[in-house]
Amino acid sequence: MLFDTHCHIQFKSFFEDRAEVIARCKEKGMVLNLVGTQIPTSQKAIELAEQYEWMYASVGIHPIQHDVVDVEEEDTSFRSRGEQFDEVLFEHMARHSKVIAIGETGLDKFHIAKDKTLEEIFAKQKKLFLQHWELSQKVNKPLVIHVRDAHEEMIELISNPDANRDEKSFLSLDLGKTKNNNWNDISGVIHCFTSNWTHAQQYLDMGLYLGFTGVITFPPKKTDPKSQEELLEVIEKCPLDRMLVETDSPYLAPQKYRGTRSEPWMVEEVIAQIAEVKKMHIEEVERQIFENSQRLFKIA
Repeated sequence: MLFDTHCHIQFKSFFEDRAEVIARCKEKGMVLNLVGTQIPTSQKAIELAEQYEWMYASVGIHPIQHDVVDVEEEDTSFRSRGEQFDEVLFEHMARHSKVIAIGETGLDKFHIAKDKTLEEIFAKQKKLFLQHWELSQKVNKPLVIHVRDAHEEMIELISNPDANRDEKSFLSLDLGKTKNNNWNDISGVIHCFTSNWTHAQQYLDMGLYLGFTGVITFPPKKTDPKSQEELLEVIEKCPLDRMLVETDSPYLAPQKYRGTRSEPWMVEEVIAQIAEVKKMHIEEVERQIFENSQRLFKIA
């Protein structure tokens, strides 16, 4: 079975033909995790997941949604609205039976508002991430972690969260004293991992999973061939039982479908690329990664 552990079919990109997309996924016998990036998309993810036994949801605020910033991507453009973390609302959503993870949340150095410094932006993003991490421990559900151009900062944040705590302003929990909770414990996946083996090893040593998208099927960039070589090295070296696959649809369509809107069923191309790099049978890779997904998200 195929498990797209990170997609956004609740987004407006699928408004006109969402039923057809869902039908194609159902025909493939898929399981989907619909990932929220703000309050409305988190709520919509839950609403859709309630309608289909094979769909689940994650709830959170994407780091770029914490500020107002113009976002230009290959697949889309929009203006983020700037949202605050509503602890009561997110805990209510997080305890829903169809919610399997908290996020996506994390650090993003790529999209920075022109009128803000990186220090200002990161202070907000780190605070937001810690709020999500608290919630994940409170409800015992893993994190979906977004990292873009900020792996060193994320590794430092996870390794030493106390350095970024501001207890007077936002913490309602003291995880160091809460039974069964500890800042040293983290469960989750690094969404759309595209860095090198050094960073991969550090995340794996923390007990995290690595999520891979259609990016691993892209040819090397003429301007930067090394980055793709390093990513394929990660695919080769990463233990298969610590890997997840995802599309991030409607973004990042695999190379075979590049230039079109990505859909969850295209995750089969990611599976095929992993199998090729690892010199394994596709069926074996698909089976193990599906089991990994079940284990992390606690789905029977």
